[in-house]
Amino acid sequence: MRVVLLFLIAWCATQVFYIGNIVWWRFVDPGSTAYMRAGSWRMAHDGDKRPLQHIWVPYEAISLTLKRAVVASEDATFVENPGFDTEAMMQAWDRNQRAGRMARGGSTITQQLARNLFLSSEKNYIRKAQELIITAMLDTLLDKRRILEIYLNSVEWGDGIYGAEAAAQHYFHVPASRLSSAQAARLAVMLPDPRYFDAHPGSPYLRQRTGVIQARMNAVTVPR
Repeated sequence: MRVVLLFLIAWCATQVFYIGNIVWWRFVDPGSTAYMRAGSWRMAHDGDKRPLQHIWVPYEAISLTLKRAVVASEDATFVENPGFDTEAMMQAWDRNQRAGRMARGGSTITQQLARNLFLSSEKNYIRKAQELIITAMLDTLLDKRRILEIYLNSVEWGDGIYGAEAAAQHYFHVPASRLSSAQAARLAVMLPDPRYFDAHPGSPYLRQRTGVIQARMNAVTVPR
């Protein structure tokens, strides 16, 4: 009984920690994320001494083309959904059951942000449950514009490359505010596996999927 009580106290303290950080980030930009810190450790462990590339820019300094491309590629119902896409999650559950492992999670942008800010990349149902709790916190405490702003400034876009500004400068030598439609679509397509596409820029899938997202991006709604 004592062990259970201690576990519950620790669990509640962790949730309070998450809530406190999210409330703070309503007004202050996150300096780093769990994924950035893990990425920095991984690079150091591999002997890669390059510093992380990460430049925070305000929402207005990120092109509308990139916002639309990312929403079209990652979460087309972002503006309307409550942080979750139940249909996508059920489809992912069916695929995982058939595969016998947790291969896909049906994650929305808000769920991805929850994972990036606080959690590891490990795939299991305990971590998924915590991700859903944090997602509910984010969607309750932050508006969609702020969620997308933090996401676009913190998501991984290659080995040691985090955020839209660093990605735009690294891949296209332009600021995030000046990304073209094709450039934005290409960056959006990289998101599910950015390190792979960073190492395989000539991937036929990357070229084909970029065209698909470019055709879809003007049909989605993004926060203004």
